[in-house]
Amino acid sequence: MKLMKNKCLPVLILIVLISLGSCKNVDDGIIVVPERDRTEQQAEDRDSLLAYLGSHYYNSGDFVSNPNPSMFDLEITELPEGEMLPDGTTLLIDAVETKETVFLETDYEYYILRLNQGGGEDMPNFSDNIRINFAGNTLDGNVFDSSVNSVVFDLIDLIPGWGRVLPEFNTAGDFTLNMDGTVNFNDVGAGAMFLPSGLAFFSGSAPGIISYSNLVFKFDLYQTEVNDHDGDGIPSYFEDVDNSLALFDDDTDDNTLPDYVDGNDDGDNILTINELEHLEYIVDTNMGEEEPVLAEGEFERSRSEEDGIITIKTVKIVDSNGDGLADYLDDSIEVDNNPDDN
Repeated sequence: MKLMKNKCLPVLILIVLISLGSCKNVDDGIIVVPERDRTEQQAEDRDSLLAYLGSHYYNSGDFVSNPNPSMFDLEITELPEGEMLPDGTTLLIDAVETKETVFLETDYEYYILRLNQGGGEDMPNFSDNIRINFAGNTLDGNVFDSSVNSVVFDLIDLIPGWGRVLPEFNTAGDFTLNMDGTVNFNDVGAGAMFLPSGLAFFSGSAPGIISYSNLVFKFDLYQTEVNDHDGDGIPSYFEDVDNSLALFDDDTDDNTLPDYVDGNDDGDNILTINELEHLEYIVDTNMGEEEPVLAEGEFERSRSEEDGIITIKTVKIVDSNGDGLADYLDDSIEVDNNPDDN
């Protein structure tokens, strides 16, 4: 099943909007929201999230013998002060995993409730396409967005918390195609994320979300697909040279075009795709042959299958002078390796 992009949901907007606040005044109906210090805001958000996790429980017992758990099974309820936990439930604070990350030079803490790891082999990278169902709410329980049917998103377009949480889960183990054309996914990656405002919209806002809101998302992860946004043969996640889990700050040739959308990363006279080694594998499954294990720095470009014979085309990173810098990032090396150009 090929993933198709869906950009119609307003809440999961481009990451650039995270830093945008409102700018209205009393006369024209717009209120100015000043940008707060991220470190100070994170401390406030952490306190708010821990208070929420310590005062809300979920129906953990319903997941003990559940053969196919889903976000739709998850119920989060506030525990009234002084009351005991109902049987078959667990406080969120006792169930979530605490994660740490750095974003915009700020240390952040966020939390994951893992309902099901997912039975598939694939796990998305922070810049891949994902097929999911989801629901998002603020800490007061207001649901600001959700999907009825599965939707596809490019993780790089979303708030930064998503690109950190979804790669923690596997895709569905398998799926069944129904007679009416609908699909049922089995053994999905199911969970919930609890995000501080700094990994969400921060000073920005969206329908149903005010500035500096901490957010909760429930999700079912079905499928993923590796992205190569500029089609240069290097997967986008691999173009995160500084390992910041962001792609906008990686610009090898300083031409204001980030590497993940730049077809010539080092700015020399050879395109990135042509500075890679091009390989082809023929696998005859009729003879019991198995697919090759790709080398480090080798990426699949295409595959086809006919009568049990699989043809796999790949590209592999080359370092001609052995200086530790790949040719496609080294403007002093101009070797055209594309056989189609010869």
